[in-house]
Amino acid sequence: MRRSAVTGVGVVAPGGVGREAFWDEITSGRTATRNITFFDPSGFRSQIAAECDFDPAAAGLTAEDVARMDRYVQFAVASALEATADSGLDLERIDRERMGVTLGSAVGGTTLLEIDYVAVSNTGQEWLVDPDKASTFLYEALVPSTLASEVARKFGAQGPAVVVSTGCTSGIDGIGYGHQLIQEGEADIVITGASETGISPISMACFDPIKATSHRNDDPEHASRPFDRDRDGFVMGEGAAVLILEELESARARDAHIYCEVAGFASRGNAYTGSVKFGSSARA
Repeated sequence: MRRSAVTGVGVVAPGGVGREAFWDEITSGRTATRNITFFDPSGFRSQIAAECDFDPAAAGLTAEDVARMDRYVQFAVASALEATADSGLDLERIDRERMGVTLGSAVGGTTLLEIDYVAVSNTGQEWLVDPDKASTFLYEALVPSTLASEVARKFGAQGPAVVVSTGCTSGIDGIGYGHQLIQEGEADIVITGASETGISPISMACFDPIKATSHRNDDPEHASRPFDRDRDGFVMGEGAAVLILEELESARARDAHIYCEVAGFASRGNAYTGSVKFGSSARA
């Protein structure tokens, strides 16, 4: 049985863009939760979120990338650039037909879709929308496969390119799928992980009526407390994390730094209170 190893890590996270900054953030005990700055949250029950202070150019994206990609795609590409650099792979010498992409996203491109809907509908006042007011790349924002295809395009990956969307477990399911591609001989290298950018009016509005998000607006730094007796909901966040998976013996042969081996993966879906709950687990 072929085995897979993690040889590269890339992160875009609130309070820490890049894996070193992210690690410093979480080990120092600092929080990145704050009052929403991306839009005016007045009128929302929950007005707090964990936002990323993300500079696309500093992360290695071109002006063309930024114009074409929704925010969550930018996050994934930036994380993949960091992960491939961390892995030490010489992209000019690898077989791109043996390189795949498996990325997870639960929500996808809501940011650009919402901006364009506001534009074409005159802030929601017109039922018959004006398509001429839509942006050039609206179709790419609409199609879920854009996430994987844009990352594959950036790195010239010609193997399987797949987006996994299984709710809260999308990321680990994407990694599990990438692991299976290597196990089954479909790929030797897989760019895998997840990306989300759900801090938008429509996303916040979806959780407000069911009171799922915290309304501790006067103390945003301490609002995220999932195991606390006085918790009052979760805090919306955004970010991305990408791993480079490699066939283990190939990674050893090039003397790559190996963070860990993915030893196993399982996924299932349970019917529960009228909805489907997805669950996944991986062993490293």
